[in-house]
Amino acid sequence: MVRKLNLHRAVCTLQLLWLLLLCACGGRSGEQAPQDEWSGTIAISGAFALYPMMTRWQEEFTKLHPHVSFDLSAGGAGKGMADTLAGAVDIGMVSREVTPEEEAKGAFWVPVVKDAVFPMMNADNPVRQDILARGVRREKFIGIYLTGEIRTWGQVVDREDNTAEIHVYTRSDAAGAPEVWAKYLGKKQENLLGVGVSGDPGLLEAVIKDPLGIGYNNLGYAFDNNTGLPVTGAMLIPIDQNGNGVADEDELIDTKAKAVELVASGKYPSPPARPLNLVTRGKPTGLVRAFIEWILTEGQQYVGEAGYVQLPPDQLEQALQKLR
Repeated sequence: MVRKLNLHRAVCTLQLLWLLLLCACGGRSGEQAPQDEWSGTIAISGAFALYPMMTRWQEEFTKLHPHVSFDLSAGGAGKGMADTLAGAVDIGMVSREVTPEEEAKGAFWVPVVKDAVFPMMNADNPVRQDILARGVRREKFIGIYLTGEIRTWGQVVDREDNTAEIHVYTRSDAAGAPEVWAKYLGKKQENLLGVGVSGDPGLLEAVIKDPLGIGYNNLGYAFDNNTGLPVTGAMLIPIDQNGNGVADEDELIDTKAKAVELVASGKYPSPPARPLNLVTRGKPTGLVRAFIEWILTEGQQYVGEAGYVQLPPDQLEQALQKLR
C-alpha cells in the first residue's frame, strides 16, 4: 500500500515537472515569432534607384537572421509594381508616386528613403566650361527633352558658333527616374524625347560613351561609391534654379556628399528629388512586415553611408504607424 502510494507520488511529480517544462518552452505560443527565429525567402524587384540601398539592407538583415534569404532584382519601378500586384514578388521597389489606380488594385506602400535624379553630360562635352559657369535653366531642359526646339549645345549656352548636335538619351523601361524627370519638366515619361536605353546603368553608359550625350541618373548611379565623385566620364549638369545665368554654389554638385546635403536640406528641387517607396500587395504581415519595420528603424543607420538621404523622423514614424 505504502509502496503504491510512493510510486503514485513519483509519477505525479514527474508529470508536474513535465508540465512546467512545457509551459516554459511554449510560453510564446500564439505570439509573433521572436526576431532570431525568422526564416524564409523574401522576393523583391523594381527600381534601380533603390537597388543599391536594398542590397545593403538585405546583407545586414541576413546577418541578424541567417535563416532568411532574399531574391533581389532590379528592372525599373514599373516592373516592381507589376510584379507586386501580380503576386510574383513580396516587395516592389518604386521610385515614384503610387497612383490611385494602383492603390485600388491593392498596392500598399510606405516611403523608406529619399533620393534624386540629376541631369548628366559627358565629361568631354564641347561647351562644358560654359555649362559649369552658367548652369542650365529648366526651360532649356524642356526645349531638349519635350519640344525638341533646342538641338545644339550652342543653343544651350547661347553660343551661335557651336553647332554640335545634342544626342538625347532617355529610359526605355517604365521607371521612376524618367517619370520624376518628366514631372520636373511638367509632363510624363511618355512625353520625353530621346534614344531609349534600358536601366540606370545603361543610360549612364550611353552618356559616358558619347561626348555629345545628355541623360539623367539617380543619385546612386551618378557618383562613384569609392571616391564620392561623379562617375568617370560623366558630369552633373548644374540646374540654374533662379535663372540668373550663373551656376551658384548650391547649384554646382561635384561630390556625392554635397548632393546628399542639398537633397536633405531641400535646396535641390523636388522633383526631381523624391522619396523612394516599398510596395506590397495589401498590408504586409509576418516576415515581410518585420523586414520593412526593421528598414524604418534599425536599417536607417545604413542610409547615409550608402549615399542616400534619410527621411525626417516624423515621416518615418508615420510610415511605421501605417505599417502597424
